Amino acid sequence: MAQGPAGKGIVAIRAPGRLLAPGLWVPALGGWVGAELAQEAGQRRLFPWLAVAFGTGILVYFALTDGEPALAAAPIAAGLCLALTPVLGARPAALALTLALAAAFLGFGAAAWRVARVSGPILARTTIAPLTGLIEALDEREEGARLVVRLTSFGTLAPEARPLRVRVTYRTRQALKPGDFIAAKARLLPPPEPARPGGYDFGRDAYFRGIGAVGSLVGTIEVRSPPEPLPLALRLAAGIDDARNALTRRITDANGGQAGAVAAALVTGKRGLIAPETNDVLRAAGIYHVVSISGLHMVLAAGVVFWLVRSALALVPHCALLWPIKKIASGFAMVGVTAYCAFSGWDVAAERALIMTLIMLGAILVDRPALSMRNLALAALVALAREPEALLGPSFQMSFGAVAGLIACARFIDGRLFRREGAGPVGRSVALAAGAVIGTLLTTLVAQIATAPFATYHFQTIQPFGLVGNALTLPLVSLVVMPAAVLGILAYPFALDQPVWWLMGQAVRGMLAISGWIGGFGQANVGVPAFGTGALALLAAGLLVAVLPASRLRCLCVVPLGLGLLLAASPERQDIFIDREGRGAAVRGEEGRLVALGRPSSFVLEQWMKADGDARKASEAGEGGRCDRLGCTLRAFDGRRIALARDKRALAEDCARADIVITSQAAPPGCAAGLVIDRAYLARSGAIAIRLTGSGPVVSTARGLGGSSPWRPAAAPRALQIPGSPTARASPDEAAPEEGAASAETGPESLQ
Repeated sequence: MAQGPAGKGIVAIRAPGRLLAPGLWVPALGGWVGAELAQEAGQRRLFPWLAVAFGTGILVYFALTDGEPALAAAPIAAGLCLALTPVLGARPAALALTLALAAAFLGFGAAAWRVARVSGPILARTTIAPLTGLIEALDEREEGARLVVRLTSFGTLAPEARPLRVRVTYRTRQALKPGDFIAAKARLLPPPEPARPGGYDFGRDAYFRGIGAVGSLVGTIEVRSPPEPLPLALRLAAGIDDARNALTRRITDANGGQAGAVAAALVTGKRGLIAPETNDVLRAAGIYHVVSISGLHMVLAAGVVFWLVRSALALVPHCALLWPIKKIASGFAMVGVTAYCAFSGWDVAAERALIMTLIMLGAILVDRPALSMRNLALAALVALAREPEALLGPSFQMSFGAVAGLIACARFIDGRLFRREGAGPVGRSVALAAGAVIGTLLTTLVAQIATAPFATYHFQTIQPFGLVGNALTLPLVSLVVMPAAVLGILAYPFALDQPVWWLMGQAVRGMLAISGWIGGFGQANVGVPAFGTGALALLAAGLLVAVLPASRLRCLCVVPLGLGLLLAASPERQDIFIDREGRGAAVRGEEGRLVALGRPSSFVLEQWMKADGDARKASEAGEGGRCDRLGCTLRAFDGRRIALARDKRALAEDCARADIVITSQAAPPGCAAGLVIDRAYLARSGAIAIRLTGSGPVVSTARGLGGSSPWRPAAAPRALQIPGSPTARASPDEAAPEEGAASAETGPESLQ
């Protein structure tokens, strides 16, 4: 101790090391956090964290449960937590934690209830048999169409084993429409599992949509009279889908080419006519989200209706002076956006965007701020209560992440920083123009930063020029495309819509031209290695801490964000990928790049390469190693010998010489290889990824530790012919292209 200046008291002298002692800074940090939390509670900013807790309960269910929990367990636990709240009023921290725990239990219960409610049969193996059923939805393609069929029969399968719905394709030019009752021969297989551990799970998404099989129709498709009258709901849904297809054809006829296909997708949500090359160009420019009917479309559709109604009423002095025209416009916008969502197919992404938009517009009706974190949290709670599984997909994560970021940064991007009191006409015009330009750029930048962790995790790509693409194309979409879409739909019943669709097509051509120009830049689409869920969880937590608090607590976001970026920048890259049938693999060769081994499907091989940060096409990977009729062998980058046995006659030699043996056959009991991946192993695990380390191979499986889930059939898929089918048998090799096509057509991109 030393005496300080007069009147200043005693100054403590401590060694620098003692300043870092936890006993000194931990209490100070705890006191600071407590004070900031008290400020948050005083401003009623803790409510959004209930949505976070609700989502945490959902994640716990999908990540950790093994089996089917009792449906009453979570609600009872939540009720017990809520029963404690009256006695915790004097202890705000305990009250907040108890409410968060109750919300987590409710989220867990919502997920369990949803899984039980949508439970349905899943086809266990590849099957060829006659099929009859009702076409619920039809998406026209460049060749043929893709159907969702509600089955009434499939071969000799009993009703308890027959999937409720199947998704099938056909390539003939036969005219079909939603609502037709058809009979045809079908080749169906179980919904594909992930192509790699941690990859997109089409089977899970199909399960929650009631789809228990995918495949194709072959031969003649016969249209019959339905065996019984259709329920009103099915007739209405089929009628809406038929109207969507009719409008899609009308828009494409008015424009032609890919401009017509994209314009139709922007209005009706039917994307089957968009060529893969056009999809690639839109993704490279970072504007593929424009094509998917989701948040942007709902907001613009509601905004156009709101502006038109409010402007029309404002032109009438009596209405402008005496009527609440803002609320009236909000009511019309709610009706209009709901009708648009129904017409666009009521897709899951559109439904979540509709919920968010309705809550924002409803806030206007009750004189509350439309854009607030409380409204966003309420929208998230409603969306997750209806579809808890949505939390696992990129659509929910990216849409709510973007809106949360925009709300948090609203004061910086709404143009108010450029307004000056007392400015003249020229000053106001300059401020307005500057605010519009800078606001558009900042809006795009904030949305891209907020969605970057989720987009990179799900798609393993980064679009460095996405800011340019969005800044150049969104004005066209906002000022021309979407207003034209609304006017075109209004003019459609009067057959006056063709000029509107033509005008819309010209704007879409400009959008495609800009996208093609940006797509031509070098490195417009950069592949990055897939990182794990730990990095994603840290980045998501950092985003939440950055946008939800109003106090200085948001400064704490640097900790999870920093750790998440470190993990994402140094992911554990897998050295061997094996498909779930054991027919093909990809091995990191001596040059350090993945090399194809065997015959993996092109779609699966591209998924493996994307996860490795490799932007090559499947055709560019080539087949490596030494191959013959019986199998292939290859030396990995570390010298280990990898063998893929196609025939059981190769197993004796491979087991004696190889370090790792991969086969779709049953391996002999005495196989001496260090690691044997055979038929039984794959049936339990699904697709496999292996990381080669000095201490031995580290194996990850697509099915995880539990090995089963409600959306996966218990039996390993094998070809089967139902008696009565003229086709003899489908070989396992024939299933690969269809499986790849099923995954590619309903991959995570379609959920964005």
